[in-house]
Amino acid sequence: MLVMQTRISTKGQVVLPKAIRDKRRWKAGTLLTVEDRPEGLLLKPVERKKKYTIDDWVGILKYKGPPHTVEEMNAVIEKEVKRRHARGRY
Repeated sequence: MLVMQTRISTKGQVVLPKAIRDKRRWKAGTLLTVEDRPEGLLLKPVERKKKYTIDDWVGILKYKGPPHTVEEMNAVIEKEVKRRHARGRY
Protein backbone atom coordinates (compact mmCIF):
# COMPACT_ATOMS: atom_id res chain seq x y z
CA MET A 1 0.00 0.00 0.00
CA LEU A 2 1.39 3.35 -1.05
CA VAL A 3 0.86 6.30 1.28
CA MET A 4 1.66 9.74 -0.10
CA GLN A 5 0.52 13.31 0.34
CA THR A 6 -0.84 15.82 -2.13
CA ARG A 7 -2.56 19.22 -1.99
CA ILE A 8 -5.81 20.63 -3.24
CA SER A 9 -5.23 23.62 -5.52
CA THR A 10 -7.22 26.87 -5.37
CA LYS A 11 -9.26 25.44 -8.27
CA GLY A 12 -10.07 22.29 -6.30
CA GLN A 13 -7.70 20.13 -8.34
CA VAL A 14 -5.71 17.27 -6.86
CA VAL A 15 -2.57 15.84 -8.44
CA LEU A 16 -2.24 12.10 -8.02
CA PRO A 17 1.38 11.12 -7.38
CA LYS A 18 3.15 9.55 -10.36
CA ALA A 19 3.90 6.32 -8.46
CA ILE A 20 0.18 5.76 -7.89
CA ARG A 21 -0.77 6.67 -11.48
CA ASP A 22 1.89 4.27 -12.79
CA LYS A 23 0.81 1.46 -10.45
CA ARG A 24 -2.83 1.84 -11.51
CA ARG A 25 -1.90 2.46 -15.18
CA TRP A 26 -3.95 5.68 -15.16
CA LYS A 27 -2.86 7.89 -18.02
CA ALA A 28 -3.76 11.53 -18.70
CA GLY A 29 -7.45 11.71 -19.61
CA THR A 30 -8.49 8.66 -17.56
CA LEU A 31 -12.06 9.22 -16.38
CA LEU A 32 -12.55 8.47 -12.68
CA THR A 33 -15.62 8.16 -10.49
CA VAL A 34 -15.37 9.69 -7.02
CA GLU A 35 -17.31 8.04 -4.20
CA ASP A 36 -17.71 9.89 -0.90
CA ARG A 37 -17.37 7.33 1.90
CA PRO A 38 -17.27 7.79 5.68
CA GLU A 39 -13.56 6.89 5.76
CA GLY A 40 -12.63 9.13 2.80
CA LEU A 41 -12.86 9.23 -0.97
CA LEU A 42 -12.70 6.26 -3.31
CA LEU A 43 -11.44 6.80 -6.87
CA LYS A 44 -12.29 4.21 -9.52
CA PRO A 45 -11.68 4.31 -13.26
CA VAL A 46 -14.79 4.35 -15.43
CA GLU A 47 -14.89 1.31 -17.67
CA ARG A 48 -15.07 2.44 -21.25
CA LYS A 49 -17.12 0.44 -23.69
CA LYS A 50 -15.31 -0.64 -26.80
CA LYS A 51 -16.29 1.22 -29.96
CA TYR A 52 -17.10 -1.42 -32.53
CA THR A 53 -16.37 -1.14 -36.21
CA ILE A 54 -18.13 -2.90 -39.05
CA ASP A 55 -15.24 -5.39 -39.15
CA ASP A 56 -16.14 -6.51 -35.62
CA TRP A 57 -19.65 -7.47 -36.77
CA VAL A 58 -18.83 -9.17 -40.09
CA GLY A 59 -19.89 -12.78 -40.00
CA ILE A 60 -21.66 -12.61 -36.63
CA LEU A 61 -25.04 -13.56 -38.10
CA LYS A 62 -25.27 -16.85 -39.93
CA TYR A 63 -27.35 -16.91 -43.11
CA LYS A 64 -28.00 -20.19 -44.89
CA GLY A 65 -29.41 -19.17 -48.19
CA PRO A 66 -28.45 -17.71 -51.52
CA PRO A 67 -26.65 -14.35 -51.38
CA HIS A 68 -28.87 -11.30 -51.77
CA THR A 69 -28.23 -8.57 -54.28
CA VAL A 70 -27.89 -4.94 -53.28
CA GLU A 71 -31.21 -4.26 -55.02
CA GLU A 72 -32.97 -6.94 -52.93
CA MET A 73 -31.50 -5.54 -49.70
CA ASN A 74 -32.50 -1.98 -50.66
CA ALA A 75 -36.04 -3.14 -51.43
CA VAL A 76 -36.39 -4.73 -47.97
CA ILE A 77 -35.01 -1.59 -46.29
CA GLU A 78 -37.40 0.62 -48.27
CA LYS A 79 -40.34 -1.62 -47.33
CA GLU A 80 -39.46 -1.34 -43.62
CA VAL A 81 -39.07 2.45 -43.83
CA LYS A 82 -42.52 2.73 -45.42
CA ARG A 83 -44.00 0.46 -42.75
CA ARG A 84 -42.54 2.60 -39.97
CA HIS A 85 -43.74 5.82 -41.61
CA ALA A 86 -47.24 4.38 -41.85
CA ARG A 87 -47.16 3.68 -38.11
CA GLY A 88 -46.02 7.24 -37.38
CA ARG A 89 -42.62 6.14 -36.13
CA TYR A 90 -40.69 8.66 -38.28
